Amino acid sequence: MLNATEAPATTPLSSVTPWWKDAVVYQIYPASFKDSNGDGLGDIPGILSKIDYLKDLGIDIVWISPMFDSPQVDMGYDISNYEKVYAPYGTVKDMEDLIEACHSRGMKLILDLVINHTSDQHAWFQESRSSKDNPKRDWYIWKPPRYDAEGRRLPPTNWRSYFSGGTWEFDEHTGEYYLHLFAKEQPDLNWENEEARKAIYNSAMRFWLDKGVDGFRVDTVNMYSKGVEFLDAPIVDPKAYEQPAWVYYANGPRMHEFLREMNQKVLNNYDAVTVGELPHTPDVEKVLQYVGSGDKQLSMVFQFDIVDIGQGATTKYNFQPWGLTLLKGIVAKWQKFIEGTDGWTTVFCENHDQGRSVSRYASDAPEYRVLSAKMLAIMMTALTGTLFIYQGQEIGMINVPKDWPIEEYKDIESVNFYKATVASTNNDKATMDYVMKSLQILGRDNARVPIQWDSSPFAGFTDNKDGAWMRVHDLYPEINAANQIEDPESTLNFWKKMIRFRKDFRDVLVHGTFEMFDPENERTFVFAKKQGDQTAVVCLNFTSEVQKVELPLAGLSFRVGNYRDSQAVEESAVGNTRELRPWEGRLYMKALAN
Repeated sequence: MLNATEAPATTPLSSVTPWWKDAVVYQIYPASFKDSNGDGLGDIPGILSKIDYLKDLGIDIVWISPMFDSPQVDMGYDISNYEKVYAPYGTVKDMEDLIEACHSRGMKLILDLVINHTSDQHAWFQESRSSKDNPKRDWYIWKPPRYDAEGRRLPPTNWRSYFSGGTWEFDEHTGEYYLHLFAKEQPDLNWENEEARKAIYNSAMRFWLDKGVDGFRVDTVNMYSKGVEFLDAPIVDPKAYEQPAWVYYANGPRMHEFLREMNQKVLNNYDAVTVGELPHTPDVEKVLQYVGSGDKQLSMVFQFDIVDIGQGATTKYNFQPWGLTLLKGIVAKWQKFIEGTDGWTTVFCENHDQGRSVSRYASDAPEYRVLSAKMLAIMMTALTGTLFIYQGQEIGMINVPKDWPIEEYKDIESVNFYKATVASTNNDKATMDYVMKSLQILGRDNARVPIQWDSSPFAGFTDNKDGAWMRVHDLYPEINAANQIEDPESTLNFWKKMIRFRKDFRDVLVHGTFEMFDPENERTFVFAKKQGDQTAVVCLNFTSEVQKVELPLAGLSFRVGNYRDSQAVEESAVGNTRELRPWEGRLYMKALAN
């Protein structure tokens, strides 16, 4: 329930506030958004067909995940040509039409900038691997083998790939290994080579900026500088040869230099925004080095603590139970780290690499999933920073069912991990059951099932008689956009209202300072946002039972609740104690000074 009878009393914080700070961004995963031509795969014309849906939602920036030409080993993050579009998605002309459609509606459009690596099918790599003396040989990272005491060939280091196994692939033709932090089909570019950097700037950036793209989400933005030593990683998993090695390839010695150059040579010539994917960087001071506006590197970054909750210490898909205080501490840390600085932050809890937020942080039980989705919407829209929403989050999509077998999973990371664990445990049943439980909670496929547009076959995503490229969620007849558009109590309409509310009170909600109360409480999350004479207080119940909270400030008036009768219940309350029902969220505001 939303009480919006009072007119918002807000004024711009500054006439020079960058356009992207107040924005709400919507991430689109092209394969799974909307199929326009009946081939079972989403495409750019499908995105165009839903552009007014996004405008009506209140979106300011549309972010398109990789739509470039690609063999699709890693769903487009293996790019074979930056200047072409993957043919099943459409054409460069389709992208130009999409840019124009966004701009004509007052929205911006940003792309994924995937420049740590390319596909092994990219022309640059084809030349690089052709011979040791090819001019592009040094555009990628090549190393000779090493040998043990028995003369057996070994890779240059013991680094572990994100997609299981090692990070080095032996090339028989030239007798050397090339580095790939991800799949072997994704060789890492050598940013130490100036000519390679120039080619990246021209092909991956200027080509699209000149067509009107408004910026980039920058993939693996802190991995371009690997250093030059290439040392073995410390052994943290005695059962494996390959070891986590991010300490040697993340936040390397020339990383900030490269980003400054990228701005000086390219981005400063455009009014472009950059949001960097910044894993393995828990230190606040190190993050601030990337986002300070005085040192042009990145506009903002994704810091992944919140979406890493529950991941195993040595392997991602070894789910670990967690408590609410962990989530609260993470939110507080990344809300407060920019206070008193010239940096900026992001607000998100879903993306294409994560399980769904309702399933991970709240409850996807039938009786609670709508309430949970709305409660999380209250929390997210009340936090400082640029807000990012992932496709389907606005209708409360949830994780895939627990009974889906591994054959339904498509993601290379999940499938490779499953196969590697089968091999290393001799298919031990207890271990594999735990792996499947972990994948169902944390797996990337949870975010990649087709969007549930309506209750027609295959969720209205495609009219292909054989269905979509990936199995649609079993609950699409219940959870879909069409059901929610006309329902004033739906998750979709609640998100629309909360986005409007956030914009109306952007001074305090988008830009305010953060204060948390009762930090050790494992059941409720209470925090305040303050800016000038404006104050908002948010009270959230993260359990399926009634919980009591104390309003931390006097003079608060109820403004938002996720229950239909929130206003009536609030009017009957006496004193500062409130009883929050299961997964209930409420937002209060302090009366503005006259």
